[in-house]
Amino acid sequence: GMGIVDRFRSLNYTTRMVILVSLGMGLQLFLTILMWLISRKWHSGWGIAGTEVYGTEMEQKMEMGRGWEWWPGIFWQFVWAWIVAPCVLWKSRNINDTHGWRLQTIGCAVAGLHATPMWLIALYVPAMEPVNKYFLPPQWICISILVLEILTVFLPCWEVVQASTLRQETLDSIAQWERKNKNTGSSAKSVNTASTAIDSLMSGRKSTVGSVKSTDSQESILTMSALEYVLERNPTPLQEFSSLRDFSGENIAFLTSVAEWKTSLPQPVRDGVKDSTTRELIRERFNSALRIYAEFISIKDAEFPINISSTELKRMEAVFEASARTLYGDKVEVDPATPFDFPETAHKTSMETSSQASEKGRPAGTSYSDGVKFWGEIPESFDETVFDESEKHIKYLVLTNTWPKFVKDRRVSIDMGAAAERGPSIMSFVRSRRQKR
Repeated sequence: GMGIVDRFRSLNYTTRMVILVSLGMGLQLFLTILMWLISRKWHSGWGIAGTEVYGTEMEQKMEMGRGWEWWPGIFWQFVWAWIVAPCVLWKSRNINDTHGWRLQTIGCAVAGLHATPMWLIALYVPAMEPVNKYFLPPQWICISILVLEILTVFLPCWEVVQASTLRQETLDSIAQWERKNKNTGSSAKSVNTASTAIDSLMSGRKSTVGSVKSTDSQESILTMSALEYVLERNPTPLQEFSSLRDFSGENIAFLTSVAEWKTSLPQPVRDGVKDSTTRELIRERFNSALRIYAEFISIKDAEFPINISSTELKRMEAVFEASARTLYGDKVEVDPATPFDFPETAHKTSMETSSQASEKGRPAGTSYSDGVKFWGEIPESFDETVFDESEKHIKYLVLTNTWPKFVKDRRVSIDMGAAAERGPSIMSFVRSRRQKR
């Protein structure tokens, strides 16, 4: 059977981290209780001889706040603040997200640096005694805790409010744009304005027709047609932004995959022709759709499943789930309550799946992009509209969440580029003025 270390390594990253942190918290709690039990500073009736404190009541209380009994607690604070936190900062140095995670991480790491040194200085440096009258030594640690609470509780709340405000601004711009087009009836001109603004935004150059900052451009650039224009013409910048900064890259990848799948559908399939050639084409398109399902929708297969309603998920499962299990096998789900309890039946099922996969000439755990195909019966409910509802929902999510952030980021980049261009021209103007003098 699998050893405890192998079982631990087989868990996903999140579960491993939860287990490690829980073990650390349990150890810290145990050491805290142990220190309290064995030291007579807090109770004179029992404990290790020689740990008693004497003097006035205030002197005894002062001694309770120092000594070797506090070493386990301060040791872990020092390890997290001066070893773990810098490592996390170094690993995440290239992350520049839109959710405030970078600011939170840096702030939390910096907030804990002063705690241990200042606590020790306040306790053991005589020159700090005047300060200690008004600011107790443990309060240096309290400052760290206060900043951590602000960054981990209040900052996310502020980020949610900001995101909600930006989303509402997007919806208002769309509504205003639609009302304006309805009143003027200039739909062709509006599409042209949107495409011109998008081209200017993506290239980072000012348009000769209109500015990206103009009112019409600001409204048109936030519409669904503008988003679809980018998804069709040049989705790569949006894909990179959503993956590296908004952490929603699966949405753009899903939309582009579905768009490619739809454009690859042959006309006979669209027309519903049922001859043998068309059936083969349908099977090929079904396998492509099955890979999209496994990679982006299935909660058992997808690493980052897209966020769709439970009703839509059940509908998609009714079409693809049985085929996905036949093709990719059953996944062993770990119970968070008993992470090291691997059922024997599940282990056998996994072994059988691997054996069957080898017999069919493919390795177990086949990736979704390889040449493995499903040769079973294709569900009757499968057609060219199978992804329509999911695509519509995800596209709306992107329009109201990722897209306005992307547009805002591109505008900031354009402004910075324009400022950089103006800088040398101003300097040359100043130099020319000096030369004339």
